[in-house]
Amino acid sequence: MEKEWDIVEVLRHSRHDWLNRLQLIKGNLDLNRIDRARAVIDEIIIEAQHESKLSNLKMPMFASLLLKSNWENPSFKLEYEVFQDTKSFQINEEMLTEWTGLFFNCLNKAIELFQENHLSITIDQQSKGLRFFFDFSGIIIKNEVIEEFLAEPNCLLDIVVKDFSENELALEVYIPYQKK
Repeated sequence: MEKEWDIVEVLRHSRHDWLNRLQLIKGNLDLNRIDRARAVIDEIIIEAQHESKLSNLKMPMFASLLLKSNWENPSFKLEYEVFQDTKSFQINEEMLTEWTGLFFNCLNKAIELFQENHLSITIDQQSKGLRFFFDFSGIIIKNEVIEEFLAEPNCLLDIVVKDFSENELALEVYIPYQKK
């Protein structure tokens, strides 16, 4: 069952993340590592730009899932990128969000905990739909869990496995726009 987040809890997690980032910048400045402090600031700016683009997709359920993922899925670090500012479109957001949440659960069951596990999601607007690239790198210890998940039929998503090994999983997921 999905956890309900209240505004105080979201702000608490967000404040914790920001304090960690500020301490990282301060620590680098204290050690006179100006270039590293600048690099951390640049990373924060890029991440904030992607957060903004994600929020502008007008897919609140999906954006919420991604924005809180690193708080809910400690077994992997999620990063996401939205290639371009998007035009107005309609997709089956509920189905996409549900599938992505199930994929996150699948990963949590299939990967080795406490390792350098990373999932990157790239979102690219196409002329007739949205294309998502899910790139995982880390340690997959239960291939069969992922294979079973990917074998489940899904009529609205076009899912193509680009790479699958014990250290990598690359998926391309396409969802067409709905007619208005």
